[in-house]
Amino acid sequence: MNIKWLCDIAQVSRSGYYSWLGQEEKRKEREKQDRTDFELILEAYQYRGYAKGSRGIYMRLLQTGIVMNRKKIQRLMNKYNLVCPIRKPYPYPTRAYTIPVCNFNRY
Repeated sequence: MNIKWLCDIAQVSRSGYYSWLGQEEKRKEREKQDRTDFELILEAYQYRGYAKGSRGIYMRLLQTGIVMNRKKIQRLMNKYNLVCPIRKPYPYPTRAYTIPVCNFNRY
């Protein structure tokens, strides 16, 4: 089996394959950087004992002096399956009221 035949089966170009092959170190480095950034995100997520969404995590990281894009926070939360629970609505009972009908003869 040669590389050309394998690239034809996978429907990728040979240059694309060799480019992908040469970037293995960059992929490992990015994975390592993502893991360290996720540790910071997890620390901010667990701050004060309740879960936060990406905006709350972003604000907490800013308070600690760490600047990180909110889209990156969302990407890492999705990558490592970190989910913020949705808050339940306030169970305040609302009263049903009827709108009074105006029966004025204006014409």
